[in-house]
Amino acid sequence: MKKLKITLNAPAVLWFAMICSAVTLLGAITGGGSTALLFSTRRASLLDPLMYLRLFTHVLGHASLAHLMGNMAYILLLGPALEERYGARNLLYVILATALVTGVIHNLFFPGVSLLGASGVAFAFILMTSFAGFREGEIPLTVILVALIYLGQQIWDGITVRDNVSNLSHILGGLTGAGAGYWLNLRKQRGKL
Repeated sequence: MKKLKITLNAPAVLWFAMICSAVTLLGAITGGGSTALLFSTRRASLLDPLMYLRLFTHVLGHASLAHLMGNMAYILLLGPALEERYGARNLLYVILATALVTGVIHNLFFPGVSLLGASGVAFAFILMTSFAGFREGEIPLTVILVALIYLGQQIWDGITVRDNVSNLSHILGGLTGAGAGYWLNLRKQRGKL
């Protein structure tokens, strides 16, 4: 019988999860100070260099362990297959694009509210995964169903539920992931990936 060993199967996803965990732990140790300073985005002066950094780092910060675990469940479930299919570098670009899109739009439309967490990235991964069977000139029924279920739920919740969940970030993350999944699959089919 062959001996089993633990392998590092998805380095980008695993590093992202570890950094999110470390940032959340640091936030707990500092009473949320580090999270507010570096890992949540909000509208700030364009002269504030940290405002630009936070447009990307807000996806690393989480309000609680439960918040972190909820996001990491999706990211660790879907991320390795996406990383294997598209590569670590492309997945990192998707994470960065999702952070930037959700951060900029949030700051424009919700100036007095801070945004943090990787739920936009989780939704990007959900919609990217649905494009796995995509072929040029076709739209898989699974893409339509996933979009209706996940994005439809977020639109509905955004209208009917009052909580601290940023449904807009989920929607924007999903749309970013859908666009990335479409584009990356086209490149893969054309032999450019």
